[in-house]
Amino acid sequence: MRLDKLIEEKLNTSKKEMKRLFLRGLVKIDGQVTYSESQNVDSQLHQIEVAGQNLETNEKYYLLAKPSGVVTANKDAQHQTVFDLLAPEDFSPALVAAGRLDRDTQGLLLLTSNGQLVYDLLHPVKKVSKTYLAKVNEVVTLADITAFADGIEFLDGTRCQSAQLKIRTVDFSRKESDVELVIFEGKFHQVKKMFLARGKKVIALKRVTMGPLELGDLPIGSYRALTLAELQQLKPYFR
Repeated sequence: MRLDKLIEEKLNTSKKEMKRLFLRGLVKIDGQVTYSESQNVDSQLHQIEVAGQNLETNEKYYLLAKPSGVVTANKDAQHQTVFDLLAPEDFSPALVAAGRLDRDTQGLLLLTSNGQLVYDLLHPVKKVSKTYLAKVNEVVTLADITAFADGIEFLDGTRCQSAQLKIRTVDFSRKESDVELVIFEGKFHQVKKMFLARGKKVIALKRVTMGPLELGDLPIGSYRALTLAELQQLKPYFR
């Protein structure tokens, strides 16, 4: 949560009063005076002290294993959304998804009320890695690996950053491949378009990591709160 918003909310101050607290050096993070009003903080990671009073945040962080057929949206008239998968006691209108997965894509999705963290995780300058497991309807070759490493160019001319493609298994009789792909950006339909540029079609897709977060053995369709250790791994993305 942004530090200025936290102070206004918890201490019921006006914007002018909040700014005065910073100017007087009365705002401390982990014992150090800070003048950064926009700093993203969480009381699970930071000691937040304002005018001698400790402030607590109440942010939510959920790791969800998205099923196919479910859309990454707050509301949808035709399809179930990722937020429909949450128990009523876990849902909050403040929750947002860190990025999106296509309706037919499964896997890791971070849901959080910390909008600033989502912004920083998705910012292109951060180059947060995302790992996907994909089934492709053709035999993937070493030439494909090289092309992905060099930077795929979409059919519309858009060029992608270098990506790490690894062949897991190839079924030559069915002409299908299981691959692992690591990308460092988040263009619309990126993985599908990358393979399409190589004349191949993705027929199944699952995201298994995003930055330091891992899907692990979390069953598809279920979710859990982030552990403190996972939250600490996200601390470099708090600014």
